[in-house]
Amino acid sequence: MDPTPKLRMTTQRQVIMEELHKVKSHPTAGELCQMVRRRLPRISLGTVYRNLDILSRSGLIQKLDVAGQEMRFDGDIRDHYHLRCLECGGVSDVEMALLTDIDQEVEKASGFEVLGHRLEFVGRCPSCRRDKRAN
Repeated sequence: MDPTPKLRMTTQRQVIMEELHKVKSHPTAGELCQMVRRRLPRISLGTVYRNLDILSRSGLIQKLDVAGQEMRFDGDIRDHYHLRCLECGGVSDVEMALLTDIDQEVEKASGFEVLGHRLEFVGRCPSCRRDKRAN
Protein backbone atom coordinates (compact mmCIF):
# COMPACT_ATOMS: atom_id res chain seq x y z
CA MET A 1 0.00 0.00 0.00
CA ASP A 2 1.32 3.46 -0.96
CA PRO A 3 1.93 5.50 2.24
CA THR A 4 1.54 8.88 0.49
CA PRO A 5 -2.02 9.96 -0.23
CA LYS A 6 -2.82 10.62 -3.87
CA LEU A 7 -3.84 14.15 -4.78
CA ARG A 8 -7.34 14.22 -6.18
CA MET A 9 -7.06 16.01 -9.52
CA THR A 10 -10.23 18.10 -9.69
CA THR A 11 -11.32 19.85 -12.88
CA GLN A 12 -10.16 23.15 -11.39
CA ARG A 13 -6.71 21.80 -10.56
CA GLN A 14 -6.40 20.21 -13.99
CA VAL A 15 -7.27 23.46 -15.78
CA ILE A 16 -4.91 25.48 -13.56
CA MET A 17 -2.09 23.03 -14.35
CA GLU A 18 -2.85 23.07 -18.08
CA GLU A 19 -2.89 26.87 -18.23
CA LEU A 20 0.31 27.13 -16.20
CA HIS A 21 2.07 24.67 -18.52
CA LYS A 22 1.09 26.76 -21.56
CA VAL A 23 3.22 29.74 -20.50
CA LYS A 24 6.82 30.42 -19.55
CA SER A 25 6.03 33.77 -17.92
CA HIS A 26 5.79 32.50 -14.31
CA PRO A 27 2.42 34.16 -13.70
CA THR A 28 1.06 35.47 -10.42
CA ALA A 29 -2.11 33.90 -9.01
CA GLY A 30 -4.11 36.86 -10.36
CA GLU A 31 -2.67 36.48 -13.85
CA LEU A 32 -3.28 32.76 -13.79
CA CYS A 33 -6.84 33.31 -12.55
CA GLN A 34 -7.55 35.46 -15.62
CA MET A 35 -6.17 32.71 -17.87
CA VAL A 36 -8.23 30.01 -16.13
CA ARG A 37 -11.41 32.12 -16.28
CA ARG A 38 -11.44 31.76 -20.07
CA ARG A 39 -12.29 28.10 -19.46
CA LEU A 40 -13.89 28.27 -16.01
CA PRO A 41 -15.59 31.71 -15.91
CA ARG A 42 -16.93 31.33 -12.36
CA ILE A 43 -13.66 30.38 -10.62
CA SER A 44 -12.64 32.79 -7.86
CA LEU A 45 -9.18 34.13 -7.11
CA GLY A 46 -9.38 32.47 -3.68
CA THR A 47 -10.01 29.09 -5.29
CA VAL A 48 -7.04 29.60 -7.61
CA TYR A 49 -4.82 30.54 -4.64
CA ARG A 50 -5.92 27.48 -2.62
CA ASN A 51 -5.35 25.12 -5.54
CA LEU A 52 -1.96 26.63 -6.37
CA ASP A 53 -0.93 26.07 -2.75
CA ILE A 54 -2.11 22.44 -2.87
CA LEU A 55 -0.40 21.81 -6.22
CA SER A 56 2.89 23.34 -5.04
CA ARG A 57 2.87 21.41 -1.73
CA SER A 58 2.23 18.24 -3.76
CA GLY A 59 5.29 18.95 -5.91
CA LEU A 60 3.31 19.29 -9.16
CA ILE A 61 4.26 22.96 -9.67
CA GLN A 62 6.82 25.36 -8.21
CA LYS A 63 5.93 28.34 -6.05
CA LEU A 64 8.50 31.10 -6.60
CA ASP A 65 8.82 33.19 -3.49
CA VAL A 66 10.53 36.25 -4.95
CA ALA A 67 11.69 38.66 -2.22
CA GLY A 68 9.47 41.71 -2.02
CA GLN A 69 7.36 40.60 -4.97
CA GLU A 70 4.04 38.88 -5.45
CA MET A 71 4.30 35.07 -5.48
CA ARG A 72 4.77 33.56 -8.95
CA PHE A 73 4.23 30.02 -10.17
CA ASP A 74 6.13 27.73 -12.53
CA GLY A 75 4.77 24.61 -14.21
CA ASP A 76 8.32 23.36 -14.84
CA ILE A 77 9.26 21.35 -11.75
CA ARG A 78 12.72 20.28 -12.86
CA ASP A 79 15.64 21.97 -11.11
CA HIS A 80 16.55 25.16 -12.95
CA TYR A 81 17.54 28.76 -12.30
CA HIS A 82 15.53 31.94 -12.74
CA LEU A 83 16.17 35.53 -13.81
CA ARG A 84 14.13 38.32 -12.23
CA CYS A 85 13.85 41.78 -13.74
CA LEU A 86 14.24 44.46 -11.08
CA GLU A 87 12.20 46.91 -13.13
CA CYS A 88 9.13 45.05 -14.43
CA GLY A 89 9.23 42.12 -11.97
CA GLY A 90 9.13 39.52 -14.75
CA VAL A 91 10.69 36.12 -14.12
CA SER A 92 12.34 33.96 -16.80
CA ASP A 93 14.04 30.57 -16.85
CA VAL A 94 17.80 30.34 -17.33
CA GLU A 95 18.61 27.65 -19.87
CA MET A 96 21.92 26.36 -18.55
CA ALA A 97 23.33 23.35 -16.75
CA LEU A 98 23.06 23.34 -12.97
CA LEU A 99 26.15 24.21 -10.98
CA THR A 100 26.79 20.80 -9.41
CA ASP A 101 29.89 21.62 -7.35
CA ILE A 102 28.33 24.57 -5.56
CA ASP A 103 26.55 22.40 -2.97
CA GLN A 104 29.83 20.77 -1.90
CA GLU A 105 31.61 24.14 -1.78
CA VAL A 106 28.91 25.58 0.49
CA GLU A 107 29.09 22.49 2.72
CA LYS A 108 32.87 22.92 3.10
CA ALA A 109 32.54 26.63 3.85
CA SER A 110 29.62 26.36 6.26
CA GLY A 111 29.49 22.93 7.89
CA PHE A 112 25.86 22.61 6.73
CA GLU A 113 24.56 19.48 5.07
CA VAL A 114 23.33 21.01 1.80
CA LEU A 115 20.32 19.21 0.36
CA GLY A 116 19.93 21.45 -2.67
CA HIS A 117 19.91 25.06 -3.73
CA ARG A 118 17.83 27.69 -5.47
CA LEU A 119 19.57 30.38 -7.43
CA GLU A 120 17.97 33.54 -8.74
CA PHE A 121 19.74 36.06 -10.91
CA VAL A 122 18.54 39.67 -10.90
CA GLY A 123 18.95 42.43 -13.45
CA ARG A 124 17.06 44.12 -16.28
CA CYS A 125 15.23 42.13 -18.95
CA PRO A 126 15.81 42.92 -22.65
CA SER A 127 12.53 44.85 -22.88
CA CYS A 128 13.32 47.09 -19.90
CA ARG A 129 16.87 47.62 -21.20
CA ARG A 130 15.46 48.80 -24.54
CA ASP A 131 12.98 51.10 -22.77
CA LYS A 132 15.81 52.56 -20.64
CA ARG A 133 17.95 53.25 -23.73
CA ALA A 134 15.01 54.86 -25.53
CA ASN A 135 14.50 57.42 -22.73
